[in-house]
Amino acid sequence: MEKKINELYSDYRKGELSRREFLKKLTAIAGSTAAASMLLPILEENEKSAPDMQNTDPDLVAEFIKYPGATGDMRAYLARPKKGNKFPAVIVIHENRGLVPHIQDVTRRMAKEGFLSLAPDALSPVGGTPDDVSNVGELFKKLDSEETTKNFVAAVKYLKTHPNSNGKVGCTGFCWGGAMTNQVAVNAPDLNAAVPYYGRQPSAEDVAKIKAPVMAHYAENDQGINAGIAAFEEALKKNNIEYQIFTYPGTGHAFNNDTNPSRYNEEAAKLAWQRTVGFFKAKLK
Repeated sequence: MEKKINELYSDYRKGELSRREFLKKLTAIAGSTAAASMLLPILEENEKSAPDMQNTDPDLVAEFIKYPGATGDMRAYLARPKKGNKFPAVIVIHENRGLVPHIQDVTRRMAKEGFLSLAPDALSPVGGTPDDVSNVGELFKKLDSEETTKNFVAAVKYLKTHPNSNGKVGCTGFCWGGAMTNQVAVNAPDLNAAVPYYGRQPSAEDVAKIKAPVMAHYAENDQGINAGIAAFEEALKKNNIEYQIFTYPGTGHAFNNDTNPSRYNEEAAKLAWQRTVGFFKAKLK
């Protein structure tokens, strides 16, 4: 029963269940509303006291920081190798759930590959990503799209001059973050590489503004996003922008998210990650 409860709580914290759905299922497992009410604070306390990889990985330095954005201070998660001084830098942009633990983990993975990695919280102007992300979509609706893009462009500037950066900056992102990665490429002429994962493409007019080489990853079964690939590729070619486009057979949207079993595709995720890291190492050295 303990395993079921922990798995249920994990799904809730990842935003896969609303609070109402979570409590209903917890009550069913626990046997009564009273028992569920007693379990909830225990689960929350256990989560707070659980060891965090950012503090226990001996090879990394990881912390939450703030950097100046267009709307004020932006909260972000920063990770880098403990050994060494100057590293190529990579911005990691979260999905439409905000700066959740999964994206923090992806940021650490990027740092383990030898990069200074920064994951900004797009929701900083509206209070930051909440612990309960079941209704986080309402917070995204409050964001101004132009100001939000400027906040991520400001991350490029921040990393360009960071004391642990070699001055080269790349950007990657997933889903909502894939679309934002494209917008950073459009609006930051000094970006050195862009790797959007299944992100909505910019207009042909905006593609002309891109200066960075692009590597784009797409799922085979992602009709809404994939409808824009042909026009995107045509615009990239027309403007002589270096690019690579990969589509992964048998995959759906969000195939990189290993906290979502229904969407995660291990083979495709590993191949896309290998290509992404190789691309960044080549373009940011």
